[in-house]
Amino acid sequence: MELIRVDTQQAYEQIRERIITLALAPGAAINPQALAGELDLGLTAVQEALKLLVHDDLVVVTPRHGLYVADVTLTDLEQISETRLSLEPLCARLAAQRATADDLAVLDALCAAQKGIDGGDGRSLFDLDHKFHQAIAQAAHNKYLARTLEHFFGLSQRLWYLALPHLDFLATAVDEHLNLVTAVRDKDADRAAQIMHDHVQDFYDKVRQILSD
Repeated sequence: MELIRVDTQQAYEQIRERIITLALAPGAAINPQALAGELDLGLTAVQEALKLLVHDDLVVVTPRHGLYVADVTLTDLEQISETRLSLEPLCARLAAQRATADDLAVLDALCAAQKGIDGGDGRSLFDLDHKFHQAIAQAAHNKYLARTLEHFFGLSQRLWYLALPHLDFLATAVDEHLNLVTAVRDKDADRAAQIMHDHVQDFYDKVRQILSD
């Protein structure tokens, strides 16, 4: 994003936030001019931002229907989940092999912050879960893997918000994170990978159930 104009980056962040939080609903048509007015940003910046969001698979453009917010389907869920279930355990395995003292300090701080959040505060738990996954990726010390996982985590964020009314299960993620940090600290790569796999699998199983109801 460093080579993107500041106004384009602002537009990108604001539109992405609206899509992720479902303020712009899946399948909704996008009028760039109207969106520019709502955001009080230039039309060019909004148009450039939308191009980036097409690349992120959050916006779709077709000759017949123009621009619209990418839909969320069970097919998307399956493809995103199978990708993350392959890459997230790899990331945890590498973190167990490569984590530094500074990496562990960040992970410990995030776990401590999670303990202080009310179990019913799904939004705050979600935000910290995201930071935790980013910290594991940082501890893996593979920038290409971290970049790929961030892309797929971004695609998963809308699934979080679709499931938000049912997110009572997020509180259990605190214990899972603590167990994962222990495995990383002990350099137990196999256990770290298994904990991460089960953690991600549990989330997608619950979202799959919600989308199927």
